Amino acid sequence: MTLKYDWNTQEIYENAEAWNKDYDTVKNGADFSEFKGKLGDAEQFLLCMKKQEKFGRILEKLSVYAMMKHDENTKDSLADSLYSRVSSLASDFSAAAAFIVPELTALPEETLKSYIANEKFSAYDYSLKCILKSKQHVLSENEEKILAMAGETFGSFRDIFTKTDNADLNAGSIKKDGKNVKLTHGMYGVLMQDKDRDIRRKTFRKYYKAYTSLINTISATYYGSVKKDVLVAKVKKYPSALAMALDSEDVDVKVYENLISSVHRAFPLLHRYMAEKKKILGYDEMHMYDMYVPATEGKDIKLPYEKAYDLVIEGLSVFGDEYANLLKRAREERWIDVYEKDGKKSGAYSVAVYDTHPYVLLNYQQTTHEIFTIAHEMGHSIHSYFSNKNQPYDKSDYKIFVAEVASTVNEVLLVKYLLKKEKDVKTRKFLLSYFLEMLRTTLFRQTQFAEFEEFSHSSVEKGEPLTKESMCAEYLRLNKEYYGDAVVSDDEIKYEWARIPHFYRAFYVYKYATGIISATAIVRRILTEGEPAVKDYFKFLSSGNSAGPVELLKIAGADLTKDEPFNAAFKEFEDALEEFCKL
Repeated sequence: MTLKYDWNTQEIYENAEAWNKDYDTVKNGADFSEFKGKLGDAEQFLLCMKKQEKFGRILEKLSVYAMMKHDENTKDSLADSLYSRVSSLASDFSAAAAFIVPELTALPEETLKSYIANEKFSAYDYSLKCILKSKQHVLSENEEKILAMAGETFGSFRDIFTKTDNADLNAGSIKKDGKNVKLTHGMYGVLMQDKDRDIRRKTFRKYYKAYTSLINTISATYYGSVKKDVLVAKVKKYPSALAMALDSEDVDVKVYENLISSVHRAFPLLHRYMAEKKKILGYDEMHMYDMYVPATEGKDIKLPYEKAYDLVIEGLSVFGDEYANLLKRAREERWIDVYEKDGKKSGAYSVAVYDTHPYVLLNYQQTTHEIFTIAHEMGHSIHSYFSNKNQPYDKSDYKIFVAEVASTVNEVLLVKYLLKKEKDVKTRKFLLSYFLEMLRTTLFRQTQFAEFEEFSHSSVEKGEPLTKESMCAEYLRLNKEYYGDAVVSDDEIKYEWARIPHFYRAFYVYKYATGIISATAIVRRILTEGEPAVKDYFKFLSSGNSAGPVELLKIAGADLTKDEPFNAAFKEFEDALEEFCKL
């Protein structure tokens, strides 16, 4: 493995000395007390915002660098130290700036509206609109300061889970082709697609047995995380943690409710798909360890990384040269950390740095799913690139709600591209199966996760304790409801909730589901209208956080306030299922 497959963190900081220099700059300079009580003066407000931006941008670089070094190797104590130090610094920074939002909130409406209307403050107009909207949820200066100071402590639940899941969990190994294969998170995904059912069964049971040995720790950690969410929501006068999460993204609760109800209405489609898959596989009983095995004779697309990346570039060619050149640049300039390594954080993500370029963490394996992961994460990265290029810092950090659209558009386009050029019946059936699985795992599965989160938070809000027994029982109930009678919900699946890292960012996962709904509508428009739709999509990618996410999606052709995008997504599922059944 050569250096070209490791991300180049030196573009952020050449070495620890440079990092420490910036660390000291923020530690010694991020004091905003000179502006306290003066934000009602337009010039003082502007100076305060500029100073906050200056140090915020440095802090972002410090934080991202430390996170990347930590995630390269979670066993590295030096990286752990950087991560810990910058977490404390971020908490101090938040505490130092904690008076700003409460003070702005306390200003007369007329003053805030005059700032919003002032061209000099255009970089901050959307933030000011959000402050105006959320006046009732902003606390006093001291209360906000206490919450800011608690930020590092609140983040410890996620950190404990990450350490437990990546460093402490030991699932042992599985014998395959006469060799012992270490059962890592990445290898679990590969083995669950293995054609040998006995290997899948053993992998499934061994993997979840490892979680049962840590279930008390993980249960207590997640319970603490949920209690933290509920506490903050209560303190900020929200009716629920869900309401707080949606408001923080400027998303109407009706969008979330529409998602849940539309998915429930589509259960018959999912149950039909499960029954068809069971029939094709020829099983008397289909178990949870059969869910990821391809239900076709077509081959999984096994490509080395370089060829997989080239395929992604081809599949997204409808976007034109600018997008393709950015994808090439990302590979050449080492934005991406490609392969799994001992101690490396599992999974995949993209992270944005306003003053450099985005970075991507992968754990690439030669499967179809991993090719789509490249497309997905590069969707995030190119979105960040356009947003940072076209928006001022305060408007560059787009909301997570729209982030999952850009990534999923790439996945849907790639599968449509492959289906369009493929004529072989077996391969076509494999691709349809993959598309159905994409919709199952992104639309149905993530909504199932969201319902589990809603159960967890509402239980605590009602004063009911979250125990390993109650969480496992509810997860098993949901699993049975979602997959129906055609699937045996094995007892081990009740522990699946315990391995989902996104649960430590409350109500994140539903955005994958709304993302694929929006993406389906956008892709349909791009493939039917061509260049005008692509231009609108690029406007959306460039819009950052300049308006509410539901409004921004309308630019690209997805209006989640209406039924059409939801209906379209399930029509895509139904159409793919119809062709899949006929082939």
